[in-house]
Amino acid sequence: MMRLHLLGINGPFPESRGATSGYLLEAGDSLFQLDLGSGVLGILTSLTAPESLSALFVSHWHYDHTADIPVLMYRLAACQKALPVYGPADPSSPVYNLVVSTPCFSFTEISAGQAFELNGTFVRVTAARHPVPAVGYCFSFEGKTFGYTGDTNTLPSLAKDYRGCDLLLADGLFPVSAWSEDKPHLSAELAARLAADTKAGSLIITHLNPFWPRRTLLQEARAVYSRTRLAEAGAIIDL
Repeated sequence: MMRLHLLGINGPFPESRGATSGYLLEAGDSLFQLDLGSGVLGILTSLTAPESLSALFVSHWHYDHTADIPVLMYRLAACQKALPVYGPADPSSPVYNLVVSTPCFSFTEISAGQAFELNGTFVRVTAARHPVPAVGYCFSFEGKTFGYTGDTNTLPSLAKDYRGCDLLLADGLFPVSAWSEDKPHLSAELAARLAADTKAGSLIITHLNPFWPRRTLLQEARAVYSRTRLAEAGAIIDL
């Protein structure tokens, strides 16, 4: 069984008492952390010791997805643990440069199109379109597949990359009125179109900007794909 914990759901900044992007995926005995944005580490620590993670997967190195990684470094150093980290190369990022140069992180560079097995879970790295190097991920375990887009705008390969996901967690920051082709994120409506195109079992829209009304995002998405919900901090979803 896979189980997803929504730890931080906002971007690019948190709502009151909230956190930016961070998700914990259980796959059998494995614990995979997806991104570690502002405020996520404390929430993660309430669920498990961060040094017990099987791996940290980074979609890209913007601070709203990585701000707590430097703080995690102190805990790992105190525990004398080396945490496996997977992510795209981005030498322009201070957090990336910290990770690749610090002994408490064991970094593996990945790129779209790669696939590998980790502790019995099959991982595919998917493409993303963002202003910095970015990827998404699909995790398959015991016949179930979970897809995470990271931050992306439209891309022809997305429908193929996430086809057949039982659960799709997608960036859908903008309402229709604010989206444009040159933006760094999908709209909620476009995230729903992606879910419909991929025949996903269900869709959760995340990376929610506190300035945009949730009701509008949900209405626009559900008009396209009825099995849509907006991310709720603290929610747990079983696949």
